[in-house]
This record gives sequence, structure tokens and C-alpha cells, in this order.
Amino acid sequence: MAEVLSGSTRARVGFIGLGNVGGKLAGSLLRNRFELVVRDLDTGAMAPFLEAGASTAGSGAELAERCDVVITCLPSPAAVASVLEGPDGVLAGFGSGQAPAPKIWAEMSTTDHHEVRRLGALVEAAGGAAIDCPVSGGCHRAATGNISIFAGGERDTFEAMLPLLVTMGRRILHTGPLGSASILKVVTNYLATANLVSLCEALATSQAAGMDLATTYEAIRISSGNSFVHETESQVILNGSRDINFTMDLVCKDIGLFADIAAEHGLPLELSPVLVDVFADGAARYGDREWSPNIIRRLEDATGQSVTAAGFPAEIVDDKPEVLGAEVVVRRDPRSP
Repeated sequence: MAEVLSGSTRARVGFIGLGNVGGKLAGSLLRNRFELVVRDLDTGAMAPFLEAGASTAGSGAELAERCDVVITCLPSPAAVASVLEGPDGVLAGFGSGQAPAPKIWAEMSTTDHHEVRRLGALVEAAGGAAIDCPVSGGCHRAATGNISIFAGGERDTFEAMLPLLVTMGRRILHTGPLGSASILKVVTNYLATANLVSLCEALATSQAAGMDLATTYEAIRISSGNSFVHETESQVILNGSRDINFTMDLVCKDIGLFADIAAEHGLPLELSPVLVDVFADGAARYGDREWSPNIIRRLEDATGQSVTAAGFPAEIVDDKPEVLGAEVVVRRDPRSP
């Protein structure tokens, strides 16, 4: 299958879900001259793509019939299942016609690995191939094609998808079989959430102790306490916008998926339940669609503080040039079989 997306003829790509992340990933494909067919419940989200030369389809089935690859990037496992299995859904389009090579379903949502495998089996039964390829690194990097992408699936499916993946992302990691990318994605989102909550506590404590917050930011940045989350989310916290293009309901979903994996394997985690409770409380207080860095408001409300400082941006913009991505090679012991 590796030749499906190679050579002089580019794949026709269907993209379903043009939200905060999906719209930016689809934009990278269109910007790099892939033929794109888009669908979204929000017709306003589709408008700029249609104006830029993309087309749309009347149903998921029609989109799948017309495309070599169907990408989904949706907010929940239930939404993905509905798009694939619903009336006139994507699966119906996979089973139609005689394609020269198997069509590929690429799941780019952050979702449940069991559900990916269940739907992947249905795709394969319909004659297609499946790969899960969630992204990591923030919406600002998705916008410029510089985000990281995990990809789980058969090696030949991965290689067939690689021309698309290196267009949407900078670092591409083949994680193993279908579903493995979804596991690692929620693991990394869990870590980012733990880092966010600890940074909120660090910033609030520093301010309460009389530290200048701009100086505090730099102290963390040049120290062993630095992180990607600090260099991005701490800045929009201090600005006061708290706009990182990621909402509390999505955090709740992701850390809930992580907790489910741990529970399935009998791990007695201690920090995970605390984070679940913290964000459940934040979503209840401030709304599911509140920006996730505004979890710091729990501390601000409790203390009367305003954890802000002048000189920080309202949003994070990727200033790195767009370049073609590449596969990350996993280091292994050469003595291993």
C-alpha cells in the first residue's frame, strides 16, 4: 500500500472536523496544494476552505467515495462513531466502488484507543485501512505545519500516509499498531495537565511571596523547572487572556481517558484522581468551554490574587518557518533481535 500516496499523483483527501485543531491541519494540506474535500457541522468553518479551492460533499459516504484518505478530527469518540457509522456515514463510502488501493481512514482526534480499534476493524471489513494519528504541540504549531504527530497502524499504512503527515507535522513518530498513538496521546496530555496545574500553583505562590511575576517566569524558564507548557501556557496566564485554544471539557475528556487506561490495568495512581477533580471543579465553576489555563482562577478566587503581569502575549504564535516534516527514528539497542 505504500505507493498509494507517492509518485506524481497526490491523494484526494477528505477532512471531517474543522475546529481549533482540525481547521489548522486541513489548512496545511490546502496550503500545500493537496486536493481537499471538507465537511463540518459549522458551515462557517468550511467557508474559507471553499473560497480557497477546496470542495465539500453532501454526506460522509459521498466524501469517502470521492477520496483516497478520510481524516477525522472531532471532539469526542461519540462524534467520530456517528460520522463513520451513521446514516450515509464514511463507512458506507468505503464499501463502494473499486478503488485501485485501499482507502485510508486516519483518526486525528484525541480519543479512546479501544474505540479506534473497534472502528478500525469496521473500516478494514469494508476494504479500507486504518491509522490513528493524533497531534501534540499546541494549536499554534498545528497552524504552521510544525506540530508533532503520533501514528499507530500497520507499517505499510503508515508509509502510505507519510506524505500527508510530513505536510501537517514536523516530527512524525510511528508508535506501533492501531490504537497505540491514541494511548500515547492521552499519556502526553495527562503530563501537560499535571504541568499546567503545578505551574498555576507555582505562579500564585511566587506572587503571594512577593516575587515579581515577570522575574518568576524567567527564573522558571532558565531552570530545571522549565517546560513546553511553561513557555506557552504560563505566558497567556500572565497576560490574562488564558487563550491557548484548548478548553476545560477537552482536558476533562483527555485526563479521563488516561484514568481509564490506568484503571484498566490496575494501577493505583495518586495524582491522576486529583487532576480529574481539579478540572471537574473548574469546568463546573467556569464552564466547559472556558480556556484550560483559566484553571488558575480557582486559586485567584480563593486568595483574591490576580496572577497577571505586563509584557506577555495574549496568544502564542509559532515563529518557526514551515518545513517538510520527517519520521522520528526510535533508538533501540542494536543487540536486540
